[in-house]
Amino acid sequence: MTVIGTPLTVSPPTAHRLPPTVLTNMGLSMKRIWLAVPLLLTSVGCGYNRIQQLDEQANGAQGQIEVQLQRRADLIPNLVSTVKGYAQHESDVFVQVAQARAGVQSAIQTHDPAQMADANAQLTGVLGRLIAVAEAYPQLKADAQFTRLMDELSGTENRIAVARGDYNAAAQEYNAYIRQFPQALTAKVTGAKSRNYFNVTNPGAREAPTVDFSKPGASAPAGGTTPAPNAPAAGATTGAKRP
Repeated sequence: MTVIGTPLTVSPPTAHRLPPTVLTNMGLSMKRIWLAVPLLLTSVGCGYNRIQQLDEQANGAQGQIEVQLQRRADLIPNLVSTVKGYAQHESDVFVQVAQARAGVQSAIQTHDPAQMADANAQLTGVLGRLIAVAEAYPQLKADAQFTRLMDELSGTENRIAVARGDYNAAAQEYNAYIRQFPQALTAKVTGAKSRNYFNVTNPGAREAPTVDFSKPGASAPAGGTTPAPNAPAAGATTGAKRP
């Protein structure tokens, strides 16, 4: 450029120039970032695989609970049928048992451990009433069918207790893992959520069962004799279901 015949030289502005040391530090920082990205992705990826593994482990343990709960529910109709043969007037107890059994089956369909635990505790309570009624009938207690069903029911309850312990341990390990970093990021992205435990959440389900023996039919007939059980209806099943 020439101003009144005099050449004018314009130099680039120095404000945008960065010292070499700054440029070097920036280059090193970017390099560290790009090196950290693969490490982070690897960590998150491994976390994903472990989350899936722990989730499947908890699912398997929960499946065992559901199997044993269903088996317990399957034993109830035959148990009630046997008790009815000796204690026909305990209709209120029979209705409560049927309702609690239906509650267990509904809870199994939800696949929610907490709901299943509450329903199972409710069934345990009404079964306690049913068994208390049976205590008033010596011949019922000596009935081979009743004894066998009670043995099977007791064995199933023990397996439920074992399955409960296995599931809660698996759920605890899973829940603890997805709260750690960087697994928590993976859990958030994939929608992995904490699992409920198989613990009773309804305090009323833990209440001890009570039986009012002042009601008609709640005690053994006078004279200490027990009427013979009614013959089962045609086509009725009297044997306990097998898994």
